[in-house]
Order: sequence, then C-alpha cells, then structure tokens
Amino acid sequence: MKRFYHQSEIKFECQPDCANCCKLSNGFVFLTEKEALKIAENLAISEDEFLQYFTRIIDDQICLVNGEDEHCVFLENHKCNIYEVKPLQCRTYPFWPENLKSKSRWQLTCNECPGVGKGRVYSVEEIEKILKT
Repeated sequence: MKRFYHQSEIKFECQPDCANCCKLSNGFVFLTEKEALKIAENLAISEDEFLQYFTRIIDDQICLVNGEDEHCVFLENHKCNIYEVKPLQCRTYPFWPENLKSKSRWQLTCNECPGVGKGRVYSVEEIEKILKT
C-alpha cells in the first residue's frame, strides 16, 4: 500500500509572513517531552510552567493549547514565537500523511499553503522519510 498518492517530487518552501499552517482549525499540535523541554528553555520558563500553561493531554499525548481564534498559541503577528524550537509536527508541514493521502486532500493543502510549488525540491524518498517520522 502506498504511503502517499503523489508519485513525484514536490517543491516546497515556507513563505515569509504566511503562517497559514498555524491557523488550521480543529487541529492538534502534538509534541514530545523533549520538545516541551526545548520550548520551555526557549521561553525561559520551567518545564512545569510550560506544561501547565501551554499544553493539554489528548489521548495520553502532550498537545499545545489553542490560542486566539483557535490558532496556534505561539502565533503572534503572523510569526511563530518558537520558530527555532518548533515541534517536529510543525517542521514537517505540508508533508503530513493526511495531506498526502489523496489527490483531493493534496489539492486542498496546495490551496492553503502558498509555499507548495516553490523553493527546494523534495524527492519521493525524502517525503517517504518525513512521513515515517
């Protein structure tokens, strides 16, 4: 069974001042304990404070709380406040399994993300590797 429908390379590069992926509604940003610690350190707060104020547990996994308008809690003025330490889930967008599962879902992703079709070329092998993470 194919991991994703797309069978060719994909060009992608985040676009300045975009942040569309940070505004996706009804989504969850999951993170590991190691990522939580890195974010807490970046914010210069304790890990306990970070977990208390910025996360919740969903299906036994750490998840960021939503901020204003249900956007990412770390989105401010169309910028990510934790860009240098953002979770793997954020770093691998738009190469998420749900975005690549069908042609119609990929087209929705292309419509939402102005970085698709621009910048660096990702090979099928690179995309498969990202999907495995």
